[in-house]
Amino acid sequence: MSDERPSTVRLNKFLSQSGVASRRGADILIAAGRVLVDGVVAVPGTKVGPAAVVTVDGTAITAEKNVYLMMNKPAGFVTTVNDEKGRPTVMDLVDVTEHVVPVGRLDAATTGLLLLMNDGELANGLAHPTRGVTKSYRALVRGLPGPTAVRRLERGIELDDGKTQPAVVKIVGTRSGGAELELTIKEGRNRQVRRMCAAIGYPCLALERIAYGPLRLSRLQLGSCRALRPDEVEALREAVAGG
Repeated sequence: MSDERPSTVRLNKFLSQSGVASRRGADILIAAGRVLVDGVVAVPGTKVGPAAVVTVDGTAITAEKNVYLMMNKPAGFVTTVNDEKGRPTVMDLVDVTEHVVPVGRLDAATTGLLLLMNDGELANGLAHPTRGVTKSYRALVRGLPGPTAVRRLERGIELDDGKTQPAVVKIVGTRSGGAELELTIKEGRNRQVRRMCAAIGYPCLALERIAYGPLRLSRLQLGSCRALRPDEVEALREAVAGG
């Protein structure tokens, strides 16, 4: 789904919506004199129209319509645009002409809901830890955690990069000699849910992200993408604004 741009926008917003940087990052580029508009070095507060020629470090920036996608990421794909080791990336599963990027990361073994977009401002807001946008996961862990272990997850776990924020945790079933947990967190540290479960002695056997903020994975087929509806994009904006 795409958004139409107004006829004239501030340059930092233009660069953010084109996926170059966040608005703050765009302001830094502009202040450093690295952005030209119609061949003239831009200044803070510059506005651009649809016919403007904008370059960053000599590279022309094409105004793209905003694209917002939800993917059901399969296992075996890394969440990067390119991979120096030659592994398959989530971009191999995307079929749009616009330059979208993943919002946050899921490790290669983790499946489930992944957002991709070319709206730099919204992507940065969703991923920024201070916004507190929730992420929910379904984890199959080895063993059956008791009430004490669950309370440890709920109160926060001391990891090597600091104590985690409180989590919402439910045991939703049992399978294959283990328990299925649903965990909702507000952070997005590297492999956080896996490390949390391992820290209480119940390592993850499988992990799936089932929700990001107000959006849930629902019945999207594994490996497929779909465009977000306008109301879903607005719900994401409201989640960022409420953080």
